[in-house]
Amino acid sequence: MRLKITLKSKNNRLKIPFNYNHIVSAIIYNKIYDLELAQKLHSSQSYKFFTFSSLHIHKFRLLKDGLLSQNGVIDFLISSPDDYLIKSLVEGFLEDLTVNFIGEELLVQKVELLAAPEFEDKVNIKTLSPIIVRTKKEVDGELKTWDLPPSKEQFYTNLENNIISKYKEFNKLDETDKKIAISSEMGYVKKKRISIDKGDQKTFHRGYLMDLVLEGDLDLIKFAYDSGLGEKNALGFGMVETI
Repeated sequence: MRLKITLKSKNNRLKIPFNYNHIVSAIIYNKIYDLELAQKLHSSQSYKFFTFSSLHIHKFRLLKDGLLSQNGVIDFLISSPDDYLIKSLVEGFLEDLTVNFIGEELLVQKVELLAAPEFEDKVNIKTLSPIIVRTKKEVDGELKTWDLPPSKEQFYTNLENNIISKYKEFNKLDETDKKIAISSEMGYVKKKRISIDKGDQKTFHRGYLMDLVLEGDLDLIKFAYDSGLGEKNALGFGMVETI
């Protein structure tokens, strides 16, 4: 299931930093009506089973240190295979029609539940937020984490393994015979350098906006659509839509 959330600044103008994922993530956690679920997700060291899109900034202007919405309106999508989480978010957004965006109060203009597309066993998709795929390499005797580019075959293998791993954990399965193949014709690929704030620390990643093809079991394709592709989905990475 997925939601579209539309927010508006009372001042009709809104300044947005370039790296805002942690801000939107905090808004989502704060709007989960079931506080026990919110705490469970926030403290989980495993998959959180939701993702969100990049912000759609209405009528924006580029600034040196961010973006300016010149009418104060922004919207974004939230997606999850967990229907209860989506319903809890609907309750939370409707219970309190305001949102704290780095100290500025925004009004919740719309909360829309979006219909799912019809899925087939081969689907063309595009990203609504960058995909991050990582691997570990040994450098000078130490294991270091590296971001993989989509020019490497391992990028797609890791995406496939990640989806199956998430699917098994979500459905409490030890094994599954369901399969999915992920590929790209590389017709559109755009690299994004991303900074993620965590407390006083920053981590940097290379993510990719791109077109992909999903082929295989319908359950896995739908799950990939709902949960997102790749890593750090709950920080707003790997959300996709069908083309």
